[in-house]
This record gives sequence, structure tokens and C-alpha cells, in this order.
Amino acid sequence: MKPLVFQTDFGLVDGAVSAMYGVAYCVNPELKIHDLTHDITPYNIWEASYRLIQTIAYWPNDTVFVSVVDPGVGSTRRSVVVKTKSGKYIVTPDNGTLTHVIRLDGIEAAREIDEHVNRLPRSGESYTFHGRDVYAYTGARLASGVIDFEGVGPELDVSSLVSLPIVEPYLDGNAACGTIDVLDVRFGSLWTNIPRTMFLQTGIQYGDRVSITIENDTRTVYRNIILFAKSFADVYVGEALAYVNSLDCVAIAINQGSFARAYNIGTGNSWRIRIEPFKGF
Repeated sequence: MKPLVFQTDFGLVDGAVSAMYGVAYCVNPELKIHDLTHDITPYNIWEASYRLIQTIAYWPNDTVFVSVVDPGVGSTRRSVVVKTKSGKYIVTPDNGTLTHVIRLDGIEAAREIDEHVNRLPRSGESYTFHGRDVYAYTGARLASGVIDFEGVGPELDVSSLVSLPIVEPYLDGNAACGTIDVLDVRFGSLWTNIPRTMFLQTGIQYGDRVSITIENDTRTVYRNIILFAKSFADVYVGEALAYVNSLDCVAIAINQGSFARAYNIGTGNSWRIRIEPFKGF
């Protein structure tokens, strides 16, 4: 019996997530079902991709993740199950949800879900709730051992999986440059795609002041000098800081405040950040 972990953009204000639970328990009432999150921003495939890579490394091998952020439900987009190189399974629409997993973990094998076999019985005329009828059902069958990976459906070429565009971080002289990938939603911190190992090549050390520039396309939204700190306790309440987040990348925050809300900053490839040593006035 493998752990089964659900992620959606459904929220918890209606019965959608509960219906997925019910389908899984009908497959096997002994399943252990857990929630990654159901608060993905509606339709935000990029965010779903990021939350997967934020989480999957900390679960045991053979854990089955079901991720349903599916604005193309009912279209020709494929329904897939992949096995990652770290030994996890992900059941999801092939719409870019696997972008960060492909890049940072790797996909060992992929299969398209055969809905003639792996679809909730008597649900064939429903085309808008594949989270319940296809993904929860298939994930539960895989997690409980009713089917093995080969029983999902026909094999797919891993290179055919859909990936969203990514802007890679880079060094520009002594500056580390990247994008703001996602927010630490509850606290409003900015999580960049600049890895700590790259950032340290600038010569910046904990306790140094750094120059931060944030742009949205060509518009400068924020420019200031802040501290590169080990933790929030190193600065005063209300003061901004740069730090290394739980994914070993650079992040920007306000101690006990929301940086994103304070400066109206969003996420995605159009939000660029440049961090460099502060040389003094």
C-alpha cells in the first residue's frame, strides 16, 4: 500500500475534494490519503508544477501524487502517469504540471492513462471532473496495487511531455540574475529560481548588504539595498532581507510582512530579479 497525495486548485468550499477521497476509498478503504494543497491559484499550472517539486523529495519512494490543475479538462490534452527518477509516481494532465519535476528531478518513464480500464465506472458521460473520474481513480488503483505502472496504459516517449517555458538563472559579472518563480503564499515572500550555489559565486556572504533590482518586463518595480541574512531574526520587524529558502534558492522577504503585497509584485518569467554586492554610496 503506497501513500496517496492529492493536490488541486479546487479549494475546500464544496464537495469536489471529498468526492475524490470517496472514489479512492471505494477502490481500497485501507488507503492512506494525504493533501499536498487544494489552494493552488485557479488554473495556475505553473504554481502546481512548483508545489510538486517543493514537496515530492520528502516523501517515500513509490508515493503516488495526484495533481489536478486542469483548465483544459475535456480537451485533447493527455492524461498521464509518470515515474520520476527519485522513485515517485505523479498522476496528472499533461499540460505543463510536470515542468519543474522534469527539470529538477527527472522522469524515468511515462504512460498515458487508458480510460477504458482506468476510469470510474458509470462516469463515461462526464467530461468536466477528470480529477474524480480519472485521476483519483487511477491514483488509488496504483497506490493500492490493483494495477502496476504498466497497467496504467501505453508507454509514452518522455521527451513528448509538455513543459512550460523556463528562464534559466545566470551570472552577469558579479550579479546573480533570475526570475521570481512563485510566492511563499501565506507570508508574501518572493521565491526566485537563483540557486544558492550560483548566488555564492558573486562573493556575497551572510551579513553583507546586497543591491536588489526587480523588473516586470522593462519596468523597474523595486530597487533597494537589503541584508543577506540567515534568518528573519537577523533583521528588524518590517525590514526587508534576502535569504536562502527551503528549496536552497534565494528568496526576498519582509520580516513579519508581505513583500509581494507591499510592492505589488507577481510571479512568472516576466518578473526578473538582479542581486549583486552593494559597493557603498
